[in-house]
Amino acid sequence: MNDLWYSQSSIHYLILRLSASHVNMQWSRRLEEHGKDEIGNNFMTSCVLTLISNAKSLPLEPVHIARVCQHLVTTGKTDWLAESEACDIFIESPLSTTDIAKQARYILSGTAIDTVCTSIKDRRKKLLISDMDSTIIDQECIDELGEALGVGSRIREITAAVVNGDISFADALRERMTLMKGMEQGLLMSVYEERITMQAGARTLVQTMRHHGAFCTLVSGGFTFFTRRIAERIGFHHHQGNELVFEGGKLTGKIPEPLLGRSAKLNTLTSLCAEKGLQPSDVLAVGDGANDIEMIKGAGLGVAFHNYNSLKKYANACINHGDLTALLYIQGFRKSEFVLS
Repeated sequence: MNDLWYSQSSIHYLILRLSASHVNMQWSRRLEEHGKDEIGNNFMTSCVLTLISNAKSLPLEPVHIARVCQHLVTTGKTDWLAESEACDIFIESPLSTTDIAKQARYILSGTAIDTVCTSIKDRRKKLLISDMDSTIIDQECIDELGEALGVGSRIREITAAVVNGDISFADALRERMTLMKGMEQGLLMSVYEERITMQAGARTLVQTMRHHGAFCTLVSGGFTFFTRRIAERIGFHHHQGNELVFEGGKLTGKIPEPLLGRSAKLNTLTSLCAEKGLQPSDVLAVGDGANDIEMIKGAGLGVAFHNYNSLKKYANACINHGDLTALLYIQGFRKSEFVLS
């Protein structure tokens, strides 16, 4: 009897078909459960599912769009925002936008494609509020200061714990400040110039939203020495951070109260909405860690950017693969509308 042999592509195809069948069964069940109101009338919500690839690792192709449309049975027209990078799929569905994004993510599992579903109404936001460390910039500034001082290993451990929500931000900041006590003031500029780099797409995100009338603010549990320079470099209208205290050119290890943490970020969002006559639905908030939870929850569109676990369950959008221009695509901007200066 001949040995059975299956190619890798054949096995992959079978897995995809089984996965698709599972998705269809789940989808049909949810339609039956949630597709009617209390008196039995059918109801549907208009929304848009945006697929975004990291073009450097995997281009978005028509086959990906077709796969999603095939299994999300209530899809409508499609609209490419950028060839090989981003495409909108318009949907009429009784399911929540979160559920639709999860379904699409499951269908495209194994690919480096982000799936975000939002309401068509008020899609373009009027206020951007963003974290700085590991969001607008690639690094955690306090970690880089620690490395330059020779205490980087311990400081990174504390930073990871606070990002994951294992310890409070205030306690973590005070402990790290104690470790850095005595730091020479001149070290700040050398760290900024030699160690800090911008996240891909950061300037394009801010400049494009500014050009289209949005107010952009940078809020950080980090330090104003860095937020001021990053805000000017990227183009934010406004910035906030914590102050460092030096005496005789050396860091005292003390931080002036009140600390800018979770609640302060939300307070900034709330006060800016009141000042500018905006609603939470007008706000896009983006961050990467537990310190961003409250502002992410408070925004109409809260984005967890390259986050592991601590923030995702609170966000209504997750970007795991794309750069910060993904935040423009999920607002319906075409690449031709990006401000690239």
